[in-house]
Formats: sequence, structure tokens, C-alpha cells
Amino acid sequence: MKIIHTVEAYYPTVSGMSEVVHQISERMVDFGHEVVIATSKNNNRKYITSSKLSIEEFELSGNYALGIKGFFEEQKRYQSFLLNSSADIIVNFAAQQWATDLMLPILEKIKSKKVLVPTGFSALHDERYGGYFNKMKEWLKIYDLNIFLSDNYQDINFARSWGVNNIKVIPNGASEEEFLSHSVYDLRRKLKINKDVFLILLVGSHTGLKGHKEAIKIFSRANISNAALLIVGNFNGGWKRGRWCLISCGIKERFGNFFFKFLAKDKKIIVADLSREQTVAAYKQSNLFLFPSNIECSPIVLFESMAAHLPFLSSAVGNAEEIISWSGGGGILPTKKKTGGYCLIDVNGSARLLESIYRNETLRNNLAKSGYNAWRSMFTWNKIAKNYEEEYKKLLIK
Repeated sequence: MKIIHTVEAYYPTVSGMSEVVHQISERMVDFGHEVVIATSKNNNRKYITSSKLSIEEFELSGNYALGIKGFFEEQKRYQSFLLNSSADIIVNFAAQQWATDLMLPILEKIKSKKVLVPTGFSALHDERYGGYFNKMKEWLKIYDLNIFLSDNYQDINFARSWGVNNIKVIPNGASEEEFLSHSVYDLRRKLKINKDVFLILLVGSHTGLKGHKEAIKIFSRANISNAALLIVGNFNGGWKRGRWCLISCGIKERFGNFFFKFLAKDKKIIVADLSREQTVAAYKQSNLFLFPSNIECSPIVLFESMAAHLPFLSSAVGNAEEIISWSGGGGILPTKKKTGGYCLIDVNGSARLLESIYRNETLRNNLAKSGYNAWRSMFTWNKIAKNYEEEYKKLLIK
């Protein structure tokens, strides 16, 4: 098969969506297929991993509802690329961004089989996107297949409510190459964290929505000792909220550690931007994953936590509750859900839950074992990619 995967950002840009497309695309190449990634231009992109994987770059950004940014000629070049391709399958990963939104008006003209992976419809309740989602209920029916990450989230429920039947659920996953390999990197030594310290990990970019603020409050209020909170996050620039998150985390790290020392509390906050190798090591060398995120669709970090034998506590964000029902790998923090998929975390209640799991090693071990076994059985990227391949092949014989 010749496959085009479209995505707003791709490696070396780091994001949940770029990780999904990277993992699936690389494996499609391993399975013998030809894959083209259509994505935004990145001046730091220097490599192509295989002769069967190529990257087409476009100097575009924005979305249908709020406006596409980039020369009109570049927009037309992208649409011509899709219309004139010899691809068997074109897959749009994530709605509400230019790489999908510029294809929507020409869906019926494209001869290739068409697949949409919506990944949440995060702006579904945003008034600015009213017209976009009014049209989306018809666009979904034009696609040959819509792949959702959850069987009970707002994007799939929206589709069902408008009579969309061309639906398949394929969850996210975590990399067996990363998590089954023997890790030799000693992250605790690098960060000066003793081996007996109870290490709590949060992995999430500085966007202002990944729960950094809430995690620090939960950690600070929890009656635990000989413990450290490690927040691993990068910052890709752009968002004012993300820039403030980065600054705020640094301030809270500095002042939090000052007060812990002043009050003679054996606790420490560490905020770090780590390499991927170091981040995987952090998963493997931590005792608990804490994820009080405000909005997600299907958090990859929970699958990575399971792959690392790491129990987790998450807000009831995205399909976190569904992931727990699939895996038994963690627990839900006290959460109030708001319209639009946003979550508010009960900090005091979450601190009490953290204290409870901190004191219960048997429970942590059981959660870790259950989550890991579920990941090995169902959620490795190889298994996920095979599911995508199977659906692609079904489309071609229809």
C-alpha cells in the first residue's frame, strides 16, 4: 500500500500526535508499505529514516475555524498534493488543524480511500467552532472510515449522535522498543535523587493544561516524606499560557523547595526538560505516575506508565477511566468534569489519595503488574499499528 499520513506536526517536533503518527508510520514501513508524511515545515528536520518513508513539508498553520495561516498558493499546493497523489489511503490525524481542515472541502474529489482520526474534538463546545462542527457531521460520513481512540468520548459520541456508522475504535499505545529494552541510564544519579526516595513522575509539555500546577499543590499538601516530584516537560514556544506555565513551574520549584527546607519537610520538586532516553529512564525509575491533567483525548503517558511497570493516578480526563477499565493499571483522582472535556481536580482529595497509595506498596505492585500485562497483551505500538493496517486493507477490498 501507498499511504499518506497528514499531521500538523511531526518529528523532531515533540507532541502526543507526532508520537502516534511516528510510531504507526515507522511500523507501516516495517510491514512493507510506502508512507508519506504531510506536515508543517520544520527547519530542524534533517533525517528520513527509510527509503519507504518520506516527508512532504508545507509552510502552513492554523485551522478552518480560526483561519489558515500561510500563502494561498501554499494552501493550493497542499490540496493539489492530496488530489493528485497515487496513494491508496490518506489518513488525517487530528481535526481542528490545517493538515486535516484543508482536505475537508475537497473530500469528495479525492479518489484515495479516506480515513479520519479525530483525536477528541477538543473545541466541540467552543462557539467559534460552531460552523465547523455543523459541517463536521456531514464530513464524517464522506470519510470511508473514522478511527476513534475511545469508545466513550465526546468525539465518538458526537459522531454517533449524527448517525455516523463508519466507525472503528483503536486505542493509543506505548513503544516496546523503548520500554522492553534494558535501561542503563541512571536518571536518579543525574538528578541527585537517592534510590530510597519515593519518586513521583509527571510527563507533559508546558502548555498550562497538563496539570503541573495541580501536581505541585497535591504533592505539597500530601502528608508524605522522603519523596520527590519530577515534572518532565518541554516547551515548543507559541502559547502565552505555555510560556507562563514554564515560568511558573520554575518559580514554584525554587520557592517550594525553599519552604520544604525551611519547614524541615523531606520533599523536593524538580522541573526538567529531558531527552527521550532520559524520560523513558524516568518512567522506569519512578514509584508513581501522577497526571492531574485538565484536558486530553487518550493520554499516551498512561500507556507509557503501564509499559514501565509504573502505577498511575490520573484525573478523569479524556478516556482515563476507560484505560483503567481496560488495564487495571491505576486510579482516578477526585475530579469534576466541565463542559468541553475540561477537568477540575480536587486538590485536597487528591492529596489524601496520594497519601493512601504512597503507604500501600502491595496495591502499587498489583496496579503495576496489571497495567504492564495489559500493555503487553493489547497496547504495544506494534499491535496498534497492525490494527491500523488491518483496517486499511479492509478499505481497499470494499
